[in-house]
Amino acid sequence: MNKVITEITPLSKEDCFYLVDRYKDRFTYPLHKHDEIELNFVQKCAGARRVVGDSIEELGEYDLAIIGSGLEHVWEQGDCTTSPIREITLQFSPELFGENFLNKKQLKSVHSMLDNAKYGIAFDMTAIMKVYGMLDEITRLQSGFYRVMKILSILYELSIDSNYHLLSSSSFSHIKVSADSRRVQKVEEYINEHYSADIRLQTLSDLVGMTPTAFSRFFKLRTGKTISEYIIDIRLGIASRKLVDTTMSISEICYDCGFNNVSNFNRIFKRKKGVSPKSFRENYRKHKVII
Repeated sequence: MNKVITEITPLSKEDCFYLVDRYKDRFTYPLHKHDEIELNFVQKCAGARRVVGDSIEELGEYDLAIIGSGLEHVWEQGDCTTSPIREITLQFSPELFGENFLNKKQLKSVHSMLDNAKYGIAFDMTAIMKVYGMLDEITRLQSGFYRVMKILSILYELSIDSNYHLLSSSSFSHIKVSADSRRVQKVEEYINEHYSADIRLQTLSDLVGMTPTAFSRFFKLRTGKTISEYIIDIRLGIASRKLVDTTMSISEICYDCGFNNVSNFNRIFKRKKGVSPKSFRENYRKHKVII
């Protein structure tokens, strides 16, 4: 079985952050993961592609993302023709700050952002411009202490900015989602266990003792998604993982994940992921390394 390469970073237990500022002609590093959380900024990357979990996005001139511990990711060349590409990478241990520190009220936004990093987070241009100068400054500071303070400021500024979106799906990344509502959690657990079956709205509403109409409104209010959107996202995440980790045919994966026909599966997958299931699989295989 092919596996994603596991990067061993040079961070020691005595270090706070690992910082790299480099200029390069193209993206060449393979699909990989590591235990550390990573903040990665890229400049002059128009046309390149960022792959994080089952998220594939084409980039503009700038990109800034936070990648959580153990999440597969790669920046690939794509249609990028600009040079040199500048990349500033910050890596740090998930245990660096500690729960007691992050639970202080002044740092709750940072705590929430780092928790969401398990999906991968991409920041929009307004957020990038807010911290662009600070990112550049940390590469020129000589004092390690002041670098740490500046990095904390960057994380805080990003954590209070709403101009971002999550990347990988929970089902692809094997993330167990705990809803703040027992009713929603009960339904989510049922969907996660029965994603390959025909899931009826009536069945879900009966689980929580509500009418279908009332339950649909309640679920959308609590999760931001309709029932059908949630089920499709779960199925697509699991399908993406099967495309990456198994040799099952696309047809087998389609029916195994609860889709009723291959053409419908291909259409929904491409609409949600931006590529066909076949291209998604080929892209991952191209970047995988046997270890």
